[in-house]
Order: sequence, then C-alpha cells, then structure tokens
Amino acid sequence: MPESTDEIRREIGQHFVFGFHGYEVSSDIEVLIRDYHVGNVIIMKRNVKSAKQMHAMVQKLQQIAKDSGHQCPLMIGTDQENGLVSAFSIALKDDDAGTQFPGAMALSATGSTDLAERVSAASARELKHVGINWAYSPVADVNSDSRNPVIGVRSFGDAPDEVAGYVTAVCRGLTSAGVAPSPKHFPGHGDTHIDSHISLPIISKDSAALAQTELIPFRAASDAKAATIMTGHMALPAITGGNAPASLSRAVTTGLLRESLGYDGVIVTDCLEMEAVAAREGGVPAGAVEALRAGADIVMICHRFERHVGALEATYEAVRNGALDLAELRASGARIAALKAQFAGDWEQALSAAFDEDQWGRLKAEHKALSRDTYAASTALVQNPDGVVPLSKSGPLVLLTPRMESLNLAVDDADGVLRTVDGKLRNTAGPSYLAFAATISARVEGASLHAVYSPGEPLSAELRDALGHADAVVFVTRNADRSTWQLDGLREVLRLRKDAKRLVVLATCAPYDLLAASELEGLRGVGYVASFEFTAKALDAAAAVIFGDETAKGTVPVCGGRVVP
Repeated sequence: MPESTDEIRREIGQHFVFGFHGYEVSSDIEVLIRDYHVGNVIIMKRNVKSAKQMHAMVQKLQQIAKDSGHQCPLMIGTDQENGLVSAFSIALKDDDAGTQFPGAMALSATGSTDLAERVSAASARELKHVGINWAYSPVADVNSDSRNPVIGVRSFGDAPDEVAGYVTAVCRGLTSAGVAPSPKHFPGHGDTHIDSHISLPIISKDSAALAQTELIPFRAASDAKAATIMTGHMALPAITGGNAPASLSRAVTTGLLRESLGYDGVIVTDCLEMEAVAAREGGVPAGAVEALRAGADIVMICHRFERHVGALEATYEAVRNGALDLAELRASGARIAALKAQFAGDWEQALSAAFDEDQWGRLKAEHKALSRDTYAASTALVQNPDGVVPLSKSGPLVLLTPRMESLNLAVDDADGVLRTVDGKLRNTAGPSYLAFAATISARVEGASLHAVYSPGEPLSAELRDALGHADAVVFVTRNADRSTWQLDGLREVLRLRKDAKRLVVLATCAPYDLLAASELEGLRGVGYVASFEFTAKALDAAAAVIFGDETAKGTVPVCGGRVVP
C-alpha cells in the first residue's frame, strides 16, 4: 500500500475545496493551504466586505499557495448565481462589491437567453477583476415541484428544454470572461420538497424518467463542455439500489454523469456539511472518501476546520489501505490541472495584477445599467382586471409586507437583520422590503403607510381604518403557497376592501403564491405582479410597473404562465 508521501499529500490536497470565516485570511485556511496543500478555496458571503478587500484577500491566498510550493494557482470559487444567492454582492451596498443582477427565474422571465449570457459575462468580469475564477452557477435543476424549499426561483423554470437553453447561455457568459461555470445540482434537485441542507431528499425516478426531464439541462451542459459540474445530495434508489446521496454514488457520478452523458470535465460535490451527508455514519470525513470513490474530482467542505482536517486524514488513510485507487486519483488530478491552466493561469497571472479602481468603476457603471434594464425586462404582470395597474400616485396608499421568514440555508440572513444574536426571528420588514417601502413613498405624492403583517396577529384598528380609506393597497407575499398565513392576511384585506378595486398583490419570490387561493372572494378583481425575487432591485422594478413608470415585459416561466386559480 502506498505511504502518505509529500507527493501523495499534495495530490490529495488538490481534490478539496474548503471555506473559512472572516474578512481576513484566517489561520485555519493558511494551515490548510500551506501544510495540507489544499488547492481550492470557496469564498462565502461572510468573507465579502468590498471588491478591494476581496482582491487583497485572494492575492494573499494565492501568495500562501505559491510560497508553499503549489505547482498551480488556487481555484477560488463562490456561489454567484445572482438573484437571491449572490455571495459577492452586498444587499443595499451595490457599489461596494458585485453588482446585483437578476437570478435564474427572473432571467428566464425576460425570455432572452442572450440577456442571460450578457448578465453572466458581466458578473464574471467582476469576479475575475478581484481574482475569483470559479462560479458555482448556473442552477440546472428543473423546478418540477412547486413546493421545492431550496431551489424555486434559483431555477430557470419547469420546462427542461427552456432550462437547458439558459444553462448553456450562462455557461457561455461565465466562460467568456475567464470564470469556470458549474451547473448544479446533478442529477437534479428540482422534483422534491425536501431541502438537502437539513435532510436527504429521495427521488424515486429511474434513469429513463430522469432522461426525460432532469438530465436534459445537464446533458446540454456536458455537450457544451461546461468546465465543471456539481453533484447534489439526493437519493435515487432506483438507480443506486439504496439511499446513498447521488454525490457519494458511483452509479450516479461515474455511471450516469461520466459514462451515460459522456462528461469529461471536473466534477465537484456540493458541500458535504449539509445534513443529507453529514448526518450519515462516519459524517463528513467518511463522506469525502465515498465521494472520491464515486468519481468526484473535488470535494467541497465549507465551514468547519475539524471537518476539513478529518476529511483529509480519512483520505490519506483510504489511499494507504487501498480503499481509494491512487492511479484513479491522479487521473482525476490531471483534469483539475487542466481546469487550473484554463481559468487560474500561471503564477504571474495570479499574482501580478494590482486592484484597478478605475477599471472597477467603469465596470460598475456599465453593469448598473445592464442590471436595471434586465430587472425592468423581468417583472411580470400576471393579472390586471379593469386596468388596476398602474395604481394612482395621488395616495393615500397602504403597503403590507409579510414578516420575514428564513427560506433555507442557501438564502441566508448574512447581515443579521432578521434574527437576534440568540437566533430569535424579529418581527421586521427586512432590508429589501424597507427599501421597497422607500421607493413607493418616493413615487406616491400623498401619504403612504407601511405595515408588517404576521401569522396569528390581527390587523390593528389603525391599519384596518387605513385600509378602508386608502385609495390603493399593495399587498406583498413571499411563498404564500407554503406560508398560507399570508393568504389569511389577504383574505382579511379583501374583506375590508370589498368595494374598493385598487388592490395589487405582489409575489416577491416564486410565482405560485395564489395557486391555492381559489376560495378567496374578490381575488379575480385584484392586480397580480410577480418580481421572482425580493432583492431591492427587483422590488424597485416591480414598483415601476405598479405605478406606471415602466410597462411590464416579463412572463411567468412556470406552469405555462397559469399561476392564478
């Protein structure tokens, strides 16, 4: 059995991508790069303070790698899907870091794969400017299940061929600017209502059924030579014969992706610290070995240093005892080296460029206009009986937004606005809805009242009176098909506004909110607008439509556009 020589340990280090904490390079990640030869790093939202700070951080990471004898620069990746998952963007501080662009469903609502490619290329230019060379994007999942708690608007829609067109467009855009794309989550996380961050989704389809829907975007990505593809943590017992996550299954990673689809690029797993893997016997270290045995090239572990070291030590032992084939690992390493040659370049390219503030300013100005135009093209007017939209700007107006709830661990509360230090949910509008209230107040000439409605809490007498006398009402929902207490609130508003027609419902996440609301009396008389995400820029674009400053141009890319009962 091969001993863990320095050469073998360096080889093994190339097969992991690790995250760390803080706005500075931590001692943990320095140890991992220097002593354990880890060849890839993921930047999380928790690491991003500004573009200039990020450039300095990346330069330091690369310098540590060079000084430690790494043959190639690091791959530095991040979750920049745009929309709700934008690790390099900072909410309400768009000038400080990456431009906030629309996410997948908002992009597909524009109907333009060309626009999706342009947006992705713009995002990639910003990432590359600070030294990030790998984007864990696009989401290639087909959102077949409207109850999906973790994909939803991160998907381009529920039509496989349409999704495939956007996936390949995003891959082209990212690649054109020197950033490696990573379509995810193979073989598809769309047809489930279980979140793999907290449990193991089980998808009962066999390979023939997957080929009709889930695999179509991934096959397109493979045919288009996407540089990397990310595997997901869902069980497919009809293919694997058990409940092992796809990311740990050789039947899926090698059999389905490598052999059936013919994919020859780099395969990276989703983070193994998700409970779908971490809760298994042996935890993350055992999962890392299983993933490599399954055929993954790179294993992702985002958070905890002890799990990083545990996974590396488990891999050393697996090579020593023959559980991992060293020749296969080296062949995999050659794929990683080719990826680095294309996207990370050589040491001169990785370390020579100072942060160019003038060029950054030019990029940001150009991309601000592209972002504004793309959001304007995405807003959809789903229902508009009797010309309810546009609303009058004369006022008075009441805006009702829902109490914010955590969606999932992919769309997190990085700014600490929604929760107290001890984890309790605040009864707050959240920063995006506060920005929406401000943009409405700026548009309405008369008085406007913004109130937060909550589950189980009756509307105050003051609010009920205001609703009865307001010229118009904007009622905001966010995944009300699942958080049905929002529909209870809408029912009460409809009752109070029975004789007043000027009511607009704005769905600010997935557009399924009213599908289960057929019994609501008066629903057919309201205007219905979809923004596909609750970023401040999406809500500003929605306000422009609601008040007639812009004409709605978007369409709903799920359910054939039929999302009203």
